[in-house]
Amino acid sequence: MSKYRISHYIRIITAVAAIIFGGLTTFIGGRTLLGIFDPGYLIFLPLLVFNTIMGLLYILAGLMIWRNHNEALFAVQSIFLLNLAILGIIGILYLSTEQIAVESVGAMTFRTAVWFVIYVGLKFIKRD
Repeated sequence: MSKYRISHYIRIITAVAAIIFGGLTTFIGGRTLLGIFDPGYLIFLPLLVFNTIMGLLYILAGLMIWRNHNEALFAVQSIFLLNLAILGIIGILYLSTEQIAVESVGAMTFRTAVWFVIYVGLKFIKRD
């Protein structure tokens, strides 16, 4: 399989993953903000608002990847680093207060890992 074809598949897979992940993040966050869904654990409202807004940015980044936009790699890297920073903050809050549920730390860890994988995938095809 040619390098172009592999790069094409990685771009499509990362774009679809980002769009689906963003849609789910926005949908679940929006339902929770509207009081339609109760996750069953303590909700830290600033984190919920952050994640819901980020869901929209995930979709935008996915569309940038899909269209092979020049700034897609920068957008994905920014999302990953921002999620990593927020993970650090809520990790500290989790350890020092009772305002953060362990489920929130786990979900933020998952989000950060997903965006790391998307970043590595794009970095792999943009390295030339």
